[in-house]
Amino acid sequence: MLVIFRLLRPEFHNVRDGIVYGALGGVGFNWFEVALYVAQAYAEKGVAPFALQLGWRYALFGLGGHAMSTGIFGAFLGIALRTRRSWVRILAPVDWLVLAIAAHMVNNALPLLASLAAGSAGEPPPAPDAPDLSFLDAFVSSSLLELTIFLPFLLITALALWRSSTRERQVIREEMAGEIGRAVSADEYQEIVTDHTLRTRRIDPTRPRASAALVNAQHELAFCKRRVRNEGRDPDRDLLTVAWREEIWRLRAAF
Repeated sequence: MLVIFRLLRPEFHNVRDGIVYGALGGVGFNWFEVALYVAQAYAEKGVAPFALQLGWRYALFGLGGHAMSTGIFGAFLGIALRTRRSWVRILAPVDWLVLAIAAHMVNNALPLLASLAAGSAGEPPPAPDAPDLSFLDAFVSSSLLELTIFLPFLLITALALWRSSTRERQVIREEMAGEIGRAVSADEYQEIVTDHTLRTRRIDPTRPRASAALVNAQHELAFCKRRVRNEGRDPDRDLLTVAWREEIWRLRAAF
């Protein structure tokens, strides 16, 4: 519920947020599911397969399975919240919810397909679990399997992140151009213009926390201005926009 609330806040502004907060919901469910299956195995067999379950459920460092499915849905919920096209606002979440469900169905169908393949070859079906399997063995084998099965979905997620990052920097450049001398200095704006993927802009490297807070406030101001502008209102008369500008002044005075 907290994740859904965060996604629907006005400050939510891009696809990256959707992926991150959506994936967090999947990670939370994953953690609950690990505990459930460990407890179930212990009740049935007297053995708690922690290594097996943690290795399986957190394959690909948690990027597969539930986290990937909910991250995909979150990404396109972000598109729906950002777009001004009514048909995209309606269809994007529905279409990509179906895609996320399909990805999870593929994952759940794998044990059945493995059993059918073994049966057709005259071999006994694979054991549903192996409590003596080490965490590393379970993690590596499951990661390779999920990387193969989910590669198209992972590529879609990576593409969405890249496109969101490009669009995010474009919005910051456009909106902060009118803030030179107010919320950003001329030198800071030049750094905004030359910013690129996988680079973290810092105003003062010797004070990383204060610098990060100021950069984040500047970015939030840009996104807030764009949201207000898209709604057909004047950003300079929006209370949240004014509040972010005042926060920037406060943070700069603390340097």
